[in-house]
Amino acid sequence: MYSGLFLLLGTAVIALMFILVRNSTSVSVAQAVPNGSGGDVQRQIVSVGPSVGDARLLAVSWLALAVSAVASAFLGWFAAGRVLRPLRQMTAGARAITAGNLHQRLAVAGPNDEFKQLGDTIDDLLARLEGAFAAQRRFVANAAHELRTPLTLERALLQVALADPNASAARLRAACEELLVTGRNQERLLEALLTLATSERGLQHHDAFDLARLAQDATEAARAEIERRRLNLTLMLAPAPVRGDRALIERLIANLLDNAVDHNHAGGWVQVMTGADSERAVLRVANSGPAISSDEVDRLFEPFQRGGAERTVANGHHGLGLSIVRAIVLAHDGEIDAEPELGGGLVVNVSLPAAP
Repeated sequence: MYSGLFLLLGTAVIALMFILVRNSTSVSVAQAVPNGSGGDVQRQIVSVGPSVGDARLLAVSWLALAVSAVASAFLGWFAAGRVLRPLRQMTAGARAITAGNLHQRLAVAGPNDEFKQLGDTIDDLLARLEGAFAAQRRFVANAAHELRTPLTLERALLQVALADPNASAARLRAACEELLVTGRNQERLLEALLTLATSERGLQHHDAFDLARLAQDATEAARAEIERRRLNLTLMLAPAPVRGDRALIERLIANLLDNAVDHNHAGGWVQVMTGADSERAVLRVANSGPAISSDEVDRLFEPFQRGGAERTVANGHHGLGLSIVRAIVLAHDGEIDAEPELGGGLVVNVSLPAAP
């Protein structure tokens, strides 16, 4: 392609030169030459335009252009091969990377040109993919563990009940009640997993609603548990219109409120606040409770992660509440952050695009 462009440009230059020479005007020069008798003899020298030699000049120019075009093809192929060598190396490196060796990187060296920027961009993409694959593997392993534990418990309860030939009706009834409790825990886990998957898939509905109204309804639903734990509830609900999936936002508020109530101490407090400006709607849920380190906050938003080092289900909670909240916020193009409360507890701030 470059040789063709070179040939076209060279042809245009030769044609322009030929036109200029062809259209040049004849020049007449008069010169006085003295003779032997003392008089001047007038002699005219005429310079004419194009001659027969111009055809030869044109042919030589065309020949030189043809040779230069052929030479430019070889030189262009060689130069392009040298310039594109990093691209071939990146292609070979990218083909060698699979799901089993996502830790490898292209690591393009050299000046900070377009090829190095492309290589660095691909390395960043591989890093994000590696993190996503690792999170998926952790999620699958944790989900398998959480599902296997109640199944093992149910099987043990049934084996113990059937192994006793003299088991009374009361004992069998107690075993059945324990099975119902573990079954309800499994239902909560499956419902939470379904909500998490739905949130990460994206929004299916875009309705306009007020965060303040949903927060009011959520606190009314949790008021009995709040009073049982003797918690001091403070509401500061200003209008906060948003647009999105109403059911998911209801789950978001309910999860934050359940987390604030369950991870609290008797006589503590819970604070729920909503507000909005011209661009963002804000939800803030804060609570007292056990002290949480700053390093531990980010871990709480990962699936199946609970405060402390325990791995067993506590109070029917599987450590999916905050991970569901984060997935719902990201699905609504929002932002979420959390920080430890002074004296113990957690503050969670959610920011969502305000409805027009």
